[in-house]
Amino acid sequence: MIAAALQDIPQPVHEPQVAGSFYPANPAELSAQLSRCLLAGKRASIAAPKMVIAPHAGLIFSGGVAASAFGGLAARDSVIRRVVIIGPAHRHAFKGLALHPARAWRTPLGDIAVDTLIQRRLTGLEGVAFDEVPFRGEHSIEILLPFLQISLTKAQIIPILVGDAPPQLVAEALERVWGGPETLIVISSDLSHYMAEQAAKDHDSATRRLIETMAGEQITADRACGHRAIAGALLLARRHDLRINGIDFTTSGDVTNDHARVVGYGAFTFEYAAQARLSEGERKVLLQTAARSLAYAVANGGQPPKLTINGSLPLTFSAMRATFVTLDKDKRLRGCIGSLQAHRPLLADVVANTVKAGFSDPRFPALLADELPAMDLSVSILSQPRAIEAASEPALIAELSPDRDGLIIADQGRSALFLPHVWAQIPDPRIFLSALRQKAGLRSDHWSPTFRAQRFTVEKFGGSIRELLANAPR
Repeated sequence: MIAAALQDIPQPVHEPQVAGSFYPANPAELSAQLSRCLLAGKRASIAAPKMVIAPHAGLIFSGGVAASAFGGLAARDSVIRRVVIIGPAHRHAFKGLALHPARAWRTPLGDIAVDTLIQRRLTGLEGVAFDEVPFRGEHSIEILLPFLQISLTKAQIIPILVGDAPPQLVAEALERVWGGPETLIVISSDLSHYMAEQAAKDHDSATRRLIETMAGEQITADRACGHRAIAGALLLARRHDLRINGIDFTTSGDVTNDHARVVGYGAFTFEYAAQARLSEGERKVLLQTAARSLAYAVANGGQPPKLTINGSLPLTFSAMRATFVTLDKDKRLRGCIGSLQAHRPLLADVVANTVKAGFSDPRFPALLADELPAMDLSVSILSQPRAIEAASEPALIAELSPDRDGLIIADQGRSALFLPHVWAQIPDPRIFLSALRQKAGLRSDHWSPTFRAQRFTVEKFGGSIRELLANAPR
């Protein structure tokens, strides 16, 4: 009731707290620095992220990485009308989540309005309250607002400051303002703090793997200052079937040349897995690498090539992904092997599963050289599996979405998976489930209280091995 009453009282504009220190107070200087940041930022093949993680240090330190998170927003200016921006509190300790009562926030570039109508959805949530005190001197939200102002001319904001709050509270708050394509969610967070350069990079690489595999329970304070917001966002990422990409990383040492004690910065994008797509160029390189790896294995007794993922490759190739690789010969299955869970980088997983599909699928003999010209190769990138809550077989069948859902089942120490394209051969959900149980070595009608099912979606693409090898760079 107190929060609702505060919401109805006209409040002043929230004045800049760190202009002149974290970023220029002069509008012309700020605009010029933002332009330089955007030029320095990396361009990822993510057309419409639902959430991003961006760092919040001074612009000279982390502005380029932040620009990588925001670089494509200008193209969505006609779509995005609301930005929920949530960051950690650095200056004042408190419990729960804090909302500022101001109707607008001010930066040297002007005022940006608060979406007070949608903000009201948060006021009835226990642990959320209006309190302007934690925002005094705080930079985690303010430092990112100028990027939004130059990219999204019509968007309003909902600023949320995170104190001592469990991930579940963060997730519930974000769920209430989730919206559709008109709503973008921004998580403000730096990564490692005050480590030696190489130790920081190794630490941040491990944090990247945890974020990309949605291991929110392992995102602790030593991983990121915005760990509570990140952990809450990861709960929603799994719930909404999102795919996460780390797209840019650096440290303060790249600016200061002091590599003894650095702060790490990272940019991440979250997109709906069902809409996620690698660029055509990335797909081509991935397929050509897979085809060349298979040809190498054929010539070397089934041994995979040694693989090095270096800095010249897109960061999407080093994202943690689970994949399946399918080989077809004359439009008939010749091998299919994959990973149920993401445990290594995309490129490494594709290469390993390509060679295994040719040499380790127990249903087929090892691949021969004269078979290669007649083969087709396809890659399926799996989203993070999500549990299906169903107490009976009819309830599980009712939950399935034919043609879209891949399905993993497990019971009695056995498990099996069907990719979504299997629906084309088995369109009846009851028969689909029965066939999958048989694949797992269970009875076709098996059910028990310990039976577990998970769904996932895929991005699938492929090509002819003959053409992939012919066009691959030498």
